[in-house]
Amino acid sequence: MTAQATASAEERLAAARAALAAKPDGVIEAVARQHGVASRDVLAMLPPSEAVFAPASAFADIWQDMTGWGEILFIVNTPDIVLECHGTLPAGSSAQGWFNVHGDSPIGGHIKADNCREIGFVDRTFHGRRSCSVQFYNAAGEAMFKVFVRRDAERQLLPQQTARFEALRARYA
Repeated sequence: MTAQATASAEERLAAARAALAAKPDGVIEAVARQHGVASRDVLAMLPPSEAVFAPASAFADIWQDMTGWGEILFIVNTPDIVLECHGTLPAGSSAQGWFNVHGDSPIGGHIKADNCREIGFVDRTFHGRRSCSVQFYNAAGEAMFKVFVRRDAERQLLPQQTARFEALRARYA
């Protein structure tokens, strides 16, 4: 039996908190998996200056705002794959229990929006650089997907997208 398997929930959270304190720009999912806690729980350990949360009821409004950001980075991170896709977010519509996304973009498909329980606005250092993202979490506390502000050729966040992110985040902070 591993130490993680025998540790209480409080002990696992404390260990995750210590790991995050030791490496503040660590990968949230990696810290969560290492300590047997949900990614959302690790994200909640960040100070409010780095992570704030909006209710799931804001899903469609937040998505609609992001359709005007231009080309973004869309990420799905599971234990088996980190899938990255660059493109604009097409407008979505709800039908038959799905939030359907189709348009002139490589980003498209069907999202079970009803599974979203909370939306995080994350503004933190990652690998030594500022990173801004909107992260959609399910009931298990795992990220369904993330939308990141893009970078320019000099690896700087795009100013117009950063301003849009900050304005949207401020509505829910």
